[in-house]
Amino acid sequence: MARRGRGEGTIRYRESDGRWEASVTLGSQRKSFYGKTRREVTEKLRTAQRDYEQGQFIGDGRQTVEQYLTSWLETKRPPEVRRSTWETYDRRIRVHVLPIIGRIKLTQLSAQHIQQVTSRGLASGRSSSTVSEAFGVLREALEDAVRLGLLAQNVADRASRPRRDTPEMHPLTGEEAQAFLDAIQTHWLSPLFTLALSTGMRQGELLALRWREVDLQAQRLSVVATMTWEEGAPLYTEPKTRRSRRQIALPPQMAERLRALQHQQRVQRLAAGAAWQGDRFDAVFSDELGFPLQSARVRGQFYRALKRAGLPHIRFHDLRHTCATLLLKQRVNPKIVSELLGHATVSITLDLYSHVLPDMQQEAAEAMSTALGW
Repeated sequence: MARRGRGEGTIRYRESDGRWEASVTLGSQRKSFYGKTRREVTEKLRTAQRDYEQGQFIGDGRQTVEQYLTSWLETKRPPEVRRSTWETYDRRIRVHVLPIIGRIKLTQLSAQHIQQVTSRGLASGRSSSTVSEAFGVLREALEDAVRLGLLAQNVADRASRPRRDTPEMHPLTGEEAQAFLDAIQTHWLSPLFTLALSTGMRQGELLALRWREVDLQAQRLSVVATMTWEEGAPLYTEPKTRRSRRQIALPPQMAERLRALQHQQRVQRLAAGAAWQGDRFDAVFSDELGFPLQSARVRGQFYRALKRAGLPHIRFHDLRHTCATLLLKQRVNPKIVSELLGHATVSITLDLYSHVLPDMQQEAAEAMSTALGW
């Protein structure tokens, strides 16, 4: 028979199993608590009511971490996030999180469990960047659990996040950059490599560039997309940040190279005939049939070009670092360099290229001495 205590919700004795049950609706959720005595369930009920009033209501205690994260991943499917982002979420959770804490009840999750995810990941030989990324995905998922009322707090906030490895950059010197340009003059990807070096554009931005976004007369181009390949087809997506969408002024020599490339593609179009795909994709950098290029092919060509030039092996992304470093050494304002690269803030530029700044600071000190007549 149900008995209702003052402010307690509904409490009843279950003859079927000899236990007491307290039930209450908190927000949109109906909760039940069980115990051997009426006093026990009354205390559980009061605790839940108090936590709810304080914004700390805890959800279904039967749900495991695996069940919750599986459900959470479904809510993050494209178009909620980019396909590549969702795949990263899925991979990090499936490979790095679930094998360690998947069977734990969500409401029993602790900071120690989160620490186990990171410590075991590092102990297995995974990079700190990978483990840090897995930690970040888990923390975001638990933050949503708190927002949904499934957890009282985000226990990941009390765990230590591994510091991400910062890949060491290897920009070319001015002399090396010139040697590289000399070595690729007749290379079929010379326009792409030269544009990367002279503008600092990311590889995905270069591959996504279309002729409609290039104004050769004004010597300017617009970065409006980045490209990856999905299931054998190019996938164009917007840049991740607002600052990544930008206009870039081209050096006159670069505009001439692109004009020559445009003429070359007209010749290729005639040779390809009906097989030409350039009208469909409008890609600035394409193969002989007008298809956009794949990143792996570009990297392979880049590495071979470096070897022919007698230069050290560097990443394609180091062309971006080379561009920034050379500009800063030419005393170009860091704010302008930041805008060219599409960094979210100038502080990112200053942090990344702080090794270039000491000489500039010394010059500033000498300029101040001159201004003050010292």
